[in-house]
Amino acid sequence: MAALAPLPPLPAQFKSIQHHLRTAQEHDKRDPVVAYYCRLYAMQTGMKIDSKTPECRKFLSKLMDQLEALKKQLGDNEAITQEIVGCAHLENYALKMFLYADNEDRAGRFHKNMIKSFYTASLLIDVITVFGELTDENVKHRKYARWKATYIHNCLKNGETPQAGPVGIEEDNDIEENEDAGAASLPTQPTQPSSSSAYDPSNMPSGNYTGIQIPPGAHAPANTPAEVPHSTGDVRLTPEDFARAQKYCKYAGSALQYEDVNTAVQNLQKALKLLTTGRE
Repeated sequence: MAALAPLPPLPAQFKSIQHHLRTAQEHDKRDPVVAYYCRLYAMQTGMKIDSKTPECRKFLSKLMDQLEALKKQLGDNEAITQEIVGCAHLENYALKMFLYADNEDRAGRFHKNMIKSFYTASLLIDVITVFGELTDENVKHRKYARWKATYIHNCLKNGETPQAGPVGIEEDNDIEENEDAGAASLPTQPTQPSSSSAYDPSNMPSGNYTGIQIPPGAHAPANTPAEVPHSTGDVRLTPEDFARAQKYCKYAGSALQYEDVNTAVQNLQKALKLLTTGRE
């Protein structure tokens, strides 16, 4: 993929989107779709912050040029031309980041890559807002991931051993101020857990932090009924239905990568119900 024209210096008013833009740059080669939507989020957010002062207008104009160049390079990629596919792509990628970091955390393996994975997952959930309002599940994941990144970073910085898994959340921490948090580059593909420390939801205790619970095996945003009804006749599915079913199958694939059977089954059941009844 051709290199994009560089952006001018980031105006101080846009500090809140600097990490989203950095994430975009890190994914230009790794995952251009993620890079595109990170820039789109930064563009939309920047317009709301300040679109009038000269330096901000200049920055946003150059950012728009990057977006147009990326869109041209990606051509007819369905994740760009169809919002529901793009949303599924972002959610799936954020979920992989979250599960990788959560697995490392629960296994007591604390390092910069897992800190950055937690924080990147939270940034990507920010980006999902370009498609509309976040689900309650995504809001909880974002809050938990961002807090975990801050908590573990501060523990390591102070020479302390973090407590693994969900513990008491502290609302006042702000990782935006910690520029070196998770500074190491992310692995191109999340590290597979070893057989001795495989991700086993059945052995994970439920977590409680200021009223937010992340039950074991419930990381993927899916709440599935226990039974899936069989097709009762001629079900007419729309292209959006097929895209949603594909999204749930992607979630299942991500869960299986981390041996999370319960989440995989839940998402496959949800896809099956949609395909057989036309309803979720």
